[in-house]
This record gives sequence, structure tokens and C-alpha cells, in this order.
Amino acid sequence: MASQSDPHGSAFSAAELEFLAEDEMVEIVPNMTMDTLNLICGDFGPFRPQIATQVPLWLAVALKKRGKCTIRPPEWMSVEKLTQVLEAERDSERFFQPLPFHYVEISRLLFDHARDDIPEVYMVRSLIEDIKDVRFHKIGTGLEIISERTHALKLKNLSAMEVNIVRPFVVRALQTFYKLDSPEMIQESDRRANRRPQAPDHGPRRQLRTGR
Repeated sequence: MASQSDPHGSAFSAAELEFLAEDEMVEIVPNMTMDTLNLICGDFGPFRPQIATQVPLWLAVALKKRGKCTIRPPEWMSVEKLTQVLEAERDSERFFQPLPFHYVEISRLLFDHARDDIPEVYMVRSLIEDIKDVRFHKIGTGLEIISERTHALKLKNLSAMEVNIVRPFVVRALQTFYKLDSPEMIQESDRRANRRPQAPDHGPRRQLRTGR
């Protein structure tokens, strides 16, 4: 839900983005036996010990809290994959590497609730923070090119959190440029210029005084 107190603020809070990310699918390895769960969002299971299955992240976290499963981190969360992404991000000044739309929220949830299931967890956390920093720097550099001639801005492969931060600024900037460039605003500027008082002409008076 968008913030009502600040209409120009971020579209979603961090908690709301995390809530949306909980619908992403992850793989778990159950250590219990349970029949299929028939839920509004779909059917998941059956669950058998040591047989991996796909479930939404919120369900994986709920089962993990109860000691009913381990969570397999997504492939992109390996040290090898993240190192490749970080190097590619640093090598490219304009393009962003493809990552899951909710990579920030997914990693945060797994760090909070399944830290023991993530190999080299401290290195993984460090790499993700470095990737975020590099991408934020590139976003800032990209926003510097916005001018009154900019009618649209395309930043491909941004994540949910990055879009959430960038969108309000870009929308306000483009709205301002559009308003300043509108015919009504140009006409109003011309009218104000025409209404400016002219400097008094003292030429004839000086000539009369000289004539004396």
C-alpha cells in the first residue's frame, strides 16, 4: 500500500516489498511426511523426507521455523555466481546484470531465517551488499543525465527495491520538465516578460535642460 502521508515518497515500504517477495518459489528439503497442502494460491506437496520440492518462500520460512525442513538457497546466491555478477556490474557502466526482481528481499529473508542453510553465508552477504552498492552508484550516474529533453528513462534489469527508490524521483523530475516545457507555461513566461516596466526615458528632459 502506498504511503498516504507523502504522495511523492516510495510506492512501497521495505516491509511491503518483502511481503510481495514471499510469493517467490524456493526449493526445500523436508524432514517430515505430510500430505499435499491445498491452499488458495495453489497445491504444494506431498512432503516426504529428503525429497526436494518447490514451495512459496513464506511457506518455506514457516516450515523452517518449525524445524520441518531445510531451505536450498537459489543458484544465484552461490559465491561463484555472485562473484561473476559483481565483476560484470563493475565492468559495465551503463548496463545492469539480470538478477531476480526481489533478490534483495529474498536474500534478506534467507539471512534472517535460514542462515545455517546458506554455504559461506558471510561471503554471500558481503557480495550481495557490494552488488547493491555498485548498482546504486550506476543508478545515480544514470539519473544525472536527466534533462528537460528527457521524455522517458529506461533502466533495464532493476530490482523491486531499486525501482521503488528511483521511480518517485524520476516521475517528479519528468513532470517538472514537462510542465516547464508546456505551451501554457511558455505563454505565461512571455506575458510576464511583456508586463515588466520599461526604464523611463529621460532624453527629452535632459535636452530641455541643456537648452537653457
